[in-house]
Amino acid sequence: MTSLVRVIDPLADPRWPELVASHPNATIFHSRGWLDALRRTYGYEPFALTTTAQGRLENGLVACRVNTWLVRRLVSLPFSDHCDPLVSSTDEATALGASLSAEMTNGKWRTLEIRTRTVSIDLPEGETYALHTLDLDRAPDRMFASFHASNTRRAVRRAEREGVTYESGRTDSLLNVFYGLLRLTRRRHGTPPQPLSWFRNLSSALDDQLTVHVARKASRPIATLLTLRFGASLVYKYGGSDARYHSLGGMPFLFWQVIQRAHADGVKTFDLGRSDLDQAGLIAFKDHLGARSSRLTYRVVPAPSPTSSQKRALVRLARKVIASLPDPALDFTGRIAYRHLG
Repeated sequence: MTSLVRVIDPLADPRWPELVASHPNATIFHSRGWLDALRRTYGYEPFALTTTAQGRLENGLVACRVNTWLVRRLVSLPFSDHCDPLVSSTDEATALGASLSAEMTNGKWRTLEIRTRTVSIDLPEGETYALHTLDLDRAPDRMFASFHASNTRRAVRRAEREGVTYESGRTDSLLNVFYGLLRLTRRRHGTPPQPLSWFRNLSSALDDQLTVHVARKASRPIATLLTLRFGASLVYKYGGSDARYHSLGGMPFLFWQVIQRAHADGVKTFDLGRSDLDQAGLIAFKDHLGARSSRLTYRVVPAPSPTSSQKRALVRLARKVIASLPDPALDFTGRIAYRHLG
C-alpha cells in the first residue's frame, strides 16, 4: 500500500520542532534555527515531507528549494554535513525518498541530493566523504591519552608553554575575529568564505547553541572554531587559523579546550564533520584526536558522471585566482557564489 505523503512548512508547523526534539537521528541541521538562517541568508525555501495526516508527526524529511538563475535543485539539506530523514522504518524512508524524487521530476528541478548518514535511501550514490565523531563520554585524562603523542599531545603542551589563551562566546567582536581567521584559511585553500551575514544569522537564530572559540598568543588571534550544540551532541562546523603561528599548536590546543568544556557540560558526542577523501591532512588531524572515522555517502538524482580532467583543471585555476583576490573581492565572491552552491 502506497503511503500518502504531505508537505508541511517546518518553520511554521509546531509539530516539526516536537519531532526534532524527540527523534534519535535529529541533529542541529534539522532545527528551526538552522533552517531559518538558510532562508534569511540565501532565500532558500525549506519544506518537509511526512506521511502523517494529523496529530503528532511520526516522520519527516526536510529539504530546501534552491532556485537561482544558475541552479534549480532540491537539497536535504544545504550546507549541512548530513541530514537523515527522521523515520522509524524502511517503508517510511522509501516513501519520503520517492516523493522527493517525484517532486524533482514534476517540478522540473535539475538535481536532487539527500545527505543521509544512517538511513538508507534507494537512489543513486553521489559523493562520499569521511565523517569523524569523538566519544566524549570518557574521563578527560583518557581522552587526552588517546590523542596522537607527537602530533597532538605535544602540540597542546607546546601551546600551554607558549602561554596561548582561550576565549569563547558569541559576541560581535568574537564573530569578527572568527571571520578574519576563516578568511585566511579559505584563501590558503583557494575558496571564498561564506558571507558574514550567514554567521550572523546563525548566531541570531541559534542563540546560545552557537559558540565561537578563539585561541590567542598574547592579544593576537591564531586559531578559531565555531561549534553548534544540540542536546548531548556538539558539532564542529567551521574553523580557521593563521598559518604563521601553526607551530604554536593553537588548533590542537583549541580542540582540547572545547573537548574538556563540552565533557563537563554533559556532551556525549563531538561531531567533527565531514572531510573530502583527498583531504589527507584534515583526515589525519581528526584521526589524531582519537575520533572514529566512517563513510558518508550522499544520494543524488540523476546519477553523477565522472569528473573530466578539463573540469579539474578549471577548478585548480579558479582556486589560484581566488587565492590572489584582495579581501573585499574575496568576500564579494563568497556573497555571490554560495547562494548557488547550497
